[in-house]
Amino acid sequence: MTPPPTAAPALPAPAAVDPRPTRDPGTGRRTHPATGGALVLVGMLLVALNLRAVVTSLGALLDEVRDGLGLSGVTAGLVTTLPTIAFAGLGALTPWLVRRVAPARVLVVAMFALAVGQVLRVVTDSALIFVLTSALALSGIAVANILLPMLVKQHFPHRTGLVTGAYTMALTVGTTVAAASAVPIAHAFGSWRAGLGVWAAMAAVAVLPWVPLALRTRAAARRATPTAVVATPMRVRPARTRLGWAMAVYFGAQSLSGYAIMGWLAQLFRDAGYQPESAGLLLAGVTALGVPIALLMPTLAGRLGTLRPLVLGLTTASALAYLGLALAPHGAALLWVALLAIGQGAFPMILTAIGLRARTAEGTVALSAFAQSTGYVIAALGPLMVGILYEATGGWTAPIGFLLGALAVQTTAGMAIARPRYVEDE
Repeated sequence: MTPPPTAAPALPAPAAVDPRPTRDPGTGRRTHPATGGALVLVGMLLVALNLRAVVTSLGALLDEVRDGLGLSGVTAGLVTTLPTIAFAGLGALTPWLVRRVAPARVLVVAMFALAVGQVLRVVTDSALIFVLTSALALSGIAVANILLPMLVKQHFPHRTGLVTGAYTMALTVGTTVAAASAVPIAHAFGSWRAGLGVWAAMAAVAVLPWVPLALRTRAAARRATPTAVVATPMRVRPARTRLGWAMAVYFGAQSLSGYAIMGWLAQLFRDAGYQPESAGLLLAGVTALGVPIALLMPTLAGRLGTLRPLVLGLTTASALAYLGLALAPHGAALLWVALLAIGQGAFPMILTAIGLRARTAEGTVALSAFAQSTGYVIAALGPLMVGILYEATGGWTAPIGFLLGALAVQTTAGMAIARPRYVEDE
């Protein structure tokens, strides 16, 4: 990514931002560093709505898709593992990409790929093409995952918590709506293809705000003179820092538990005696309760001097929920669901921390890419290990013990990132 034409010395802290208006490198417009454009914010929220819909809609209709395309168990397993593979692999390439192409133009292509991939996968009868087009759609999400924290840092440096909370809430809403409505839409139209394909329209809408921003970027580049002095952005390599690894481990451990909960919580409640419909509603309750938490958590993280109280509070909520699910899953299910929703607030918190632990937009995108790409590799182990332990033991004591162990790792990493420090300094 190309910084503003005038080079500036390293800043002592993120709050020490030059108050003078500058020309934004992503749009070419003059902006105040303390504010972001309304169009950028709208674009970010629309992108966030799309970041999980393609995944959760497929999860809700997986049986119908398997029957319709004749997917084998291995192929179905590959499809459900594709998100973490794509998020890890393609997310790692995003810093390289944004050093060469303006973020607005990258997001146009990413959301276009998401829309096209969703359309193509519902018009095919080939299992192979379904997998490949799903990967195309997920590639757009993988890139957007990394870019959003950077855009917050670039356009809203003094509103990191608020804006991160807003787009995380939009992400949670999109996740919940897609999971809850995919099956009814499929039934209404008589085909699973409608239940998956309808979300392509939402991705297409998300392209619209970024088109004028991308055009402004191109116009600004054309107006630039060949003799303009352009500072070379510092190359930040989080893999060489302790902070980078602590962020990656925390992101991975909390995602591991999140994917395990999404994949297996309903089965746990069914084993405890709940009807399938009730078990599904309890799972949906974790996501629904996560909407206000997603808005509140980044605001708290942005205002606190240290993240230690949040790390310990989220750990306590998750630990109590896991112990409750092991000892009395039926007797106090609503309480365990509420505590799980609070514990899953670790996701919006770590997204906020990515911006708080970097001084610059370049550092933010590098830290975001490393933490998320490495973290999603760790996260892929969650549903797999829970499934293996469940099949091997026939119960939930061992799987919950595994999740408690992952929570201990998460807490240790969280304490390492709690105090204010910056990846550029390491």
